Amino acid sequence: MQKNPIQNKIIAALVDDGFLTPEKAKIVERVKAKLSSETTIINVLKDLNYITDSQLKKILRSDQLSLRIGDLLVEFGHLTPEKLKAALDIQSREGNKQLGQIIIDHHFMSEHDFLEVLSVQLGFPYVNLSVEELDSKILDQAPMKWCQSNNFLPVRQEEDRVIIAFADPFNQTSINSAKKLYGDKIEIAISSPGSIDRLLQHLVSGQKSEKLIDENTAMGIVDAIISAAILAGASDIHIEPLKDRLQVKFRIDGILVFHRELPPESTAMVTARIKVLAKADITEKRKHQDGRLSFEHKGNVYDLRASFYAAVFGEKVVLRILNRIDQIIPLEDIGMSPKMLTRYRRDVLGVPSGVLIITGPTGSGKTTTLYSSIKHIKQPEISIITAEDPVEFVMEGITQCSINPNINLTYKETLRHVVRQDPDVIVIGEIRDNYSAEVAVHAALTGHKVLTSFHTEDSISGLIRLMNMNIEAFLISSTVVCVLSQRLLRKVCTHCTRPHKPSAGELKLLNFIPQDIFQYNFCKGTGCQKCNYTGYKGRVAVFEMLVLNEKVREAILEHKSTFDIRKISLETTSLVTLMEDALSKAADGITTLDEIFRCVPRLIPPRSIQTIKQLSGI
Repeated sequence: MQKNPIQNKIIAALVDDGFLTPEKAKIVERVKAKLSSETTIINVLKDLNYITDSQLKKILRSDQLSLRIGDLLVEFGHLTPEKLKAALDIQSREGNKQLGQIIIDHHFMSEHDFLEVLSVQLGFPYVNLSVEELDSKILDQAPMKWCQSNNFLPVRQEEDRVIIAFADPFNQTSINSAKKLYGDKIEIAISSPGSIDRLLQHLVSGQKSEKLIDENTAMGIVDAIISAAILAGASDIHIEPLKDRLQVKFRIDGILVFHRELPPESTAMVTARIKVLAKADITEKRKHQDGRLSFEHKGNVYDLRASFYAAVFGEKVVLRILNRIDQIIPLEDIGMSPKMLTRYRRDVLGVPSGVLIITGPTGSGKTTTLYSSIKHIKQPEISIITAEDPVEFVMEGITQCSINPNINLTYKETLRHVVRQDPDVIVIGEIRDNYSAEVAVHAALTGHKVLTSFHTEDSISGLIRLMNMNIEAFLISSTVVCVLSQRLLRKVCTHCTRPHKPSAGELKLLNFIPQDIFQYNFCKGTGCQKCNYTGYKGRVAVFEMLVLNEKVREAILEHKSTFDIRKISLETTSLVTLMEDALSKAADGITTLDEIFRCVPRLIPPRSIQTIKQLSGI
């Protein structure tokens, strides 16, 4: 068997220490040769019961093995070889930054998982430096610059041992450097690489910070953060105060991505600056607040919604970036399959009255679809009026109202006046309660077209939730034209895409066999600089469109169950489920099965990909 050098090392060390006989080593080699390349040698050893956890910990921590931390994470199955290679590439470009910190910063692993692997599986104690009080007597024995250059931090003394936190507990150079200071009686502990680095910087400087954050500095920091978020295409900015730092993250393609960290003393001024811009109360720090602000970037004005949340270490700020210039997209570009798009234009947007409900969780692209639909039906002779909380896209030629409870401009008050404005089309940003649901169906009864959104898991759930809001079944049956459910999935990065053969576990989740998928182009991204080593770049929408027919309306009137309505819809309306539409896109290499399983509900097994594509007109 062609083993990689790390697997050779592990097997050789186990044989040398008597944990594994040469005969058993050959069996391990034969078994590994028959399994996929993703199966690690450690998994094989455990599955064959050839080694215990304690023996494994002992051999992995031995001087003779001396594994690098990245190789260790790969062998435990927590990191793919591709991601390790990407992390090493980043490390070579960024100089002496610790590999563990790169792995965490670039979201190859969460910090919790990273530390758990080292702590639980290898038996190293974990030191949480956010709450740990450092022993000043121990610190006084060590020159801090020496500790900093060797990436370790003395923590405390227990009996005759000194507990030392290492950024890389397998780095023999660091361990030997610590032994030069404290002798052989040290206990290796692990902690967040970033926390070690920040504390060492603080201790080396001898004070918290020589540069105080003033108002002008805070203005520059806030402007730089918002500008960077807009350039990165972020939908949200998270500014979170921790005990020893202020952490900034962006939500890009639905995933939080680390941006930068600031010293803890910047928290108050940065928060105050954002409060001033958002017209919030800068003196109130114990209660949650909301606000709105405008920001100009490269000649474009962006509207941001601000939320201030009183937390343990200060106020967390989340900024939602609204009405971005590029987000009102043509209907044909939102990602619907050909047949679905044709039906949506003809049987939903093309009818003179009725209710269209767009459903999905927060961040699933409902508002984008809603405005693409408005853009499609907008004509000079049609009066369109909206009630939204808040207005996310400003569109010329329609009347828009942004809800503001502070001046009693509530949904209830606004909707009461909307119907008096002689509209042809009413857009209700979101159905939140019985009153807004009743306004929607009654407006449709009087000949209006109503577009709205709802938070439900799929299209059938939208109908059931309306029934549970005490809306009469006959009203739902006679007014609802369509329920459109959707999700946003990350797209495979086109710069690092490669073919992917679905695993046995993935096929089992889909209720497929290998013959069902061999002719399709499933892909995965290996991770590159273009996609920030995630393997994904951009997002694609997947849809489930239920256009009600007589069979479905009859099922609603008879108060049938969700299962029965879904079955009738599949049999009589050419319904393609969310899972099926997503699977069709994955089969074309647009997204991945991992994304589907992460984001899309698995309510019923999907039909064959060939059947899905026929129903979708692909």
